[in-house]
Amino acid sequence: MANTIDNKVVALVPVVLAGGSGTRFWPRSRKSRAKQVLPLSGSGKTMIQETVARLRPLAQIEDFLVITNDLLSATIKGQLPEVPEDRILCEPFARNTAPACALAAMIVERTAPNTILGIFPSDHVVANDARFAEVIRSGMQIAAAGENIVVLGAPPTRPETGYGYIQEGAPADFADASIAARSVQRFTEKPQIDRAIEFVADGNYSWNAGIFLWSARTLANAIREHRPAMAAPLERIAAAFGTPEFEAVFAAEFEAIENISIDYAVLEPRSAKGAAGHIYCLPADFGWNDLGSWNALHEHAMQKGGSKGHANVVESKSMLHMDAFGNYVFAPGLTVALLGVSDLVVVQTDDALLITTRAHSQEVGRVVSELSHSGRKDLV
Repeated sequence: MANTIDNKVVALVPVVLAGGSGTRFWPRSRKSRAKQVLPLSGSGKTMIQETVARLRPLAQIEDFLVITNDLLSATIKGQLPEVPEDRILCEPFARNTAPACALAAMIVERTAPNTILGIFPSDHVVANDARFAEVIRSGMQIAAAGENIVVLGAPPTRPETGYGYIQEGAPADFADASIAARSVQRFTEKPQIDRAIEFVADGNYSWNAGIFLWSARTLANAIREHRPAMAAPLERIAAAFGTPEFEAVFAAEFEAIENISIDYAVLEPRSAKGAAGHIYCLPADFGWNDLGSWNALHEHAMQKGGSKGHANVVESKSMLHMDAFGNYVFAPGLTVALLGVSDLVVVQTDDALLITTRAHSQEVGRVVSELSHSGRKDLV
């Protein structure tokens, strides 16, 4: 869909990243049913269905690119029947976000280099879809105005060690953009708690929402500049897109590509250039939450329901609670009784039971690693 903003037509290709395994949502999330294909937010839709639905007003459905893996592709195709199957790409090997983003850029660059690519994780929630669309359209205008990279930064509500941080600089003036942007000075990935406290107190830091906008040419050229060894095999894969040889070329070329995030591959080296890096931040002030842990899901339920943080969130057949506060419990089909406990996470599935605290919910991936190392592949 072409977006007309201030009489300028700007096209968007949404690139939906859906290849993660969501280990911090174990035991509900497994490799073959990662969190993006689960209905976690309470809407009744899965995370990836919500993502595509909020992007539909911004782009034609046939322009979407969904990048996932073989374990999830059949489920995703079933959940997104409106997306053409040839626009759902299955990575033959897990290689983090930089190769996925770069491949999308090089595919689009071959026919429409000025088209804006939007990178959208498939496992985030947004409270205000109208504001989300407004911010994305403004970001598209900035990205189309030159070799600009637009990142979205969420206002931090607490010191959080599970998120990356964006240090924002001076305001940046773009006449065509309806929302004020600020230059980006630095990216810091998942700091220790003392630095996170400093960042929040500083007032010039935001959480990296993992949503980026740039033209196909800008991203492709950035990969050629900063990761030249990655560029050549990706260009060979892109050249095969739409041909009968695509899957074979994809498998042959992708294995040797570096495993690296787009933050480390492009954003950090570009931000080191200062103003010459052309990176700008827009506010993700639309009720963003990446639902990165069971604690984040508890917070999301609190915000959605208008409750305070000490309330219990329970999905069960029935519940009884006495002197119990701030717990998250998922035990469908069971009666749950909470007595004298606070800030727990309890998640029950057919074959596993997780009991931890909300404070430790970012560490649930350690359980998955231990199960994998001990040979319990049936549980991961």
